[in-house]
Amino acid sequence: MLLVQFTSPSGTRLLGALEQDQIRVIDAYPSSYALAQAAIKSSTGIEKLATAALGNTIYNYADVAKGGRLLPPLDHQDDAHCYVTGTGLTHLGSADARDAMHKKIGGDVENLSDSMKMFRMGVEGGKPAAGATGVQPEWFYKGDGSVVRASGQSLDMPDFALDGGEEPEIAGLYVIGDDGVPYRVGYSIGNEFSDHVTERQNYLYLAHSKLRVCGLGPALLIGELPQHVAGTSRIYDIEGKPRWEKSFVSGEQNMSHTIANLEYHHFKYPLFNRPGDVHIHFFGTATLSFADGVSVKAGETFEIESPAFGPALRNCLAIKNSEFAKVKAL
Repeated sequence: MLLVQFTSPSGTRLLGALEQDQIRVIDAYPSSYALAQAAIKSSTGIEKLATAALGNTIYNYADVAKGGRLLPPLDHQDDAHCYVTGTGLTHLGSADARDAMHKKIGGDVENLSDSMKMFRMGVEGGKPAAGATGVQPEWFYKGDGSVVRASGQSLDMPDFALDGGEEPEIAGLYVIGDDGVPYRVGYSIGNEFSDHVTERQNYLYLAHSKLRVCGLGPALLIGELPQHVAGTSRIYDIEGKPRWEKSFVSGEQNMSHTIANLEYHHFKYPLFNRPGDVHIHFFGTATLSFADGVSVKAGETFEIESPAFGPALRNCLAIKNSEFAKVKAL
């Protein structure tokens, strides 16, 4: 089941189920957050609850998207109560890339870069046996709910950034119950969006490179994530012509870590188990236009598409003038 958050022409927030090219409104639940909270409190599967509440009101998806009325698939009314985080060095890539990577990480571990050591640790210990704890992945903080952009909204790159490049990823979407337990609402396709030039200067700049906006949605996938997820990442120039295109794969079949291992090492911290909070956690990627020497320009559009997640995520790159707050002594 694919859920979509959007607004009516009058601005009313709505939640609906995607039925081919239409959205059927889910009555009684104005948001995926409200639906998730109801599912938690009633101990009912979220798909069962959503199906039971399907109404008769239908909107055309294309009209909603064209009107700029799509919302992120999960959010919180208070941005400060939504964490956006992620993990890297988790994907094995294509068969050729996988073979090359295994050759690269083979041999003497002491001669590997820190990044390759981390990748090798994931390959060797990212999929632990049942009941065992796997190796920790690379982890980063991206921001709060204010950095999340819906499909159709621009991705604003600060004018001090050296690059604004896409990262096609799957994100896990979670709500923390009143019992302090993280409940996975579902999954969404995303554009994690980073400053790869800054990151390449020194891997210790990773934290700086990740403090950017990100694209998410448009649909929320309810249920289990397929073991193999295939998709396509594209860049269109200012005139709307295709400039770059590449397929990508995700899902546990193509990862060095299990989803459960990534979740364990995120939610093991009490900070991330605060009742009522929302978490958006990106699982990583192995496909970047930056790796092919592409530098995306303002006005060009990112498109990330995967059949498992319904309609494509589309965001235009924009440059935002930065206003720097000056510290005042009290």
